[in-house]
Amino acid sequence: MKELLIVLGLIGAAVLLLSVGVILRKDHSFRSQHIHQNKRMKQDGIHCALSEDKLARKEHKLKMEN
Repeated sequence: MKELLIVLGLIGAAVLLLSVGVILRKDHSFRSQHIHQNKRMKQDGIHCALSEDKLARKEHKLKMEN
């Protein structure tokens, strides 16, 4: 039982410390982690897997029609 309380205390402390950044953030907004909204990846021509798949399927369909 003692070990369980210690583990729960450590987990609670970790959650509290991780949330400090969220609570103290001035603008209360976060940069998007999605690839399609990242300027650097757009410049390099990198797209998300869904966009790449959609483009590849479209190109493949056009090749099959010709």
